[in-house]
Amino acid sequence: MTDARTASSNSPRTGPLDALTDVSGLRVGHAQRTGDGALTGTTVVLTGEGGAVAAVDVRGGGPGTRETDALDPRNLVQRVEAVVLSGGSAFGLDAASGVTAWLEEAGRGFRVGPDPAQVVPVVPAAALFDLGRGGDWRARPDAALGRAAAEAAANTEAGAPVAQGNVGAGTGAVAGGLKGGVGTASVVLPSGTTVAALTVVNAAGSVVEPSTGALYGELADGVVVLPDRERHTAALAALAAARQESGQRSAASVRPPLNTTLAIVATDAELTRAQAQKLAGTAHDGLARAVRPVHLLNDGDTVFALATGDRPLVAEDLFGDAELLAAGALNEILAAGADVLTRSVVKAVRAAESVDGPGGVFPSYRELYGGPSA
Repeated sequence: MTDARTASSNSPRTGPLDALTDVSGLRVGHAQRTGDGALTGTTVVLTGEGGAVAAVDVRGGGPGTRETDALDPRNLVQRVEAVVLSGGSAFGLDAASGVTAWLEEAGRGFRVGPDPAQVVPVVPAAALFDLGRGGDWRARPDAALGRAAAEAAANTEAGAPVAQGNVGAGTGAVAGGLKGGVGTASVVLPSGTTVAALTVVNAAGSVVEPSTGALYGELADGVVVLPDRERHTAALAALAAARQESGQRSAASVRPPLNTTLAIVATDAELTRAQAQKLAGTAHDGLARAVRPVHLLNDGDTVFALATGDRPLVAEDLFGDAELLAAGALNEILAAGADVLTRSVVKAVRAAESVDGPGGVFPSYRELYGGPSA
């Protein structure tokens, strides 16, 4: 069967890597700690030098964030050079300090004086809740781990593949009792504009439709092949057993369960800060298609947007209405942002690997239902 995303040159098509790094200039680095009670990590997205227009939309009721006010279109700083996604709840925001220091040493940031060293890097960050999932409540990302993730990003080649699953900020991620993780996806629009997303799936809600075992995100994307009924029944029993066992271990002592899904949606289009903020907001629609329920009080669901500005929003057209053309082009990007975020959630869940440790038992979707990895 032909994939609708690649069926026609007039239709959107999957990017070369189906990853955030299909947006030129973006690099992704992961760093994690596992074993000895640790199950956590940090993911850093670096822009090209000079930064990218950035925005954020927070919909969850329990966010842990840093420098998000700086992204308000009314405020001074216009571009940022990195975004940090981290485990560790509010403690994990320390990871951004390591990224800030790394950027300062590289002379990258908001220039505040004549000396090239006089920069203040503005590093927006958001953290998800994974405390205790490795067994040690105090095993959290810190500045050193943030620096390691930034260095990992800087050391990748342009357009490098992005590791998915139990890596970076997704190392300790869990979604409705299943192991969560990092996923990424991209699309190239007929205009040539690229839109991509990277998501860390760590939700109090479920990614699985309860009557069939299908992934909500695949159903939303038109996938109709359902898991075998007997396997679904066995998977439900296994997941219930895992939750009961986890109840005797460290992570499940938290009541109610605390989570937070984090995402970055990016484009190479030239967007204003207000347009980027609209992109971050509409991308939440893609999260709502793939996770149910979503945006709860005990989630801190947060979506960042990055626009590198390598492509004009619309080609010059002397005979068209410029405002209408721009609105139509932006609408295509907004719709694509939600679509790639949905697919990135699916890929995260399919790439995740089971964890059975002192902090809990978190089976993967693949272990319970089989099927391909991301």
